[in-house]
Amino acid sequence: MAFDEKLANKVREALIDNPLVEERMLFQGLAFMVDDKLCICVRDSNLLCRIGPEEFEQVLEMTGVTPMIHNKRVMNGYVFVSEQGYNTKNAFDFWIKKCLDFNKIAKPSKSKSKRTD
Repeated sequence: MAFDEKLANKVREALIDNPLVEERMLFQGLAFMVDDKLCICVRDSNLLCRIGPEEFEQVLEMTGVTPMIHNKRVMNGYVFVSEQGYNTKNAFDFWIKKCLDFNKIAKPSKSKSKRTD
């Protein structure tokens, strides 16, 4: 699984104040889980952003943004953002904020089993 370590460090730094962050290898990259929910992922030199279905169509109009396609199906609410779309501090911060904002209302994965420890 390939991911840009420099970009992953930028994401780590952006999420450093959140105590509920866990890193996992998912979606052929490094996923950052916040409160047991996928928030953002670094895959190659792209960000995979979970932004929710309400804003999905709107953000597709932005520079460097493409939909996530899994098994020939468009995954509504998930977008890839290329370096062209996050290459300024403001743009990078925009995506981090958008992912964190949606994470607050996102439902956890149904496949996640409850821990009893």
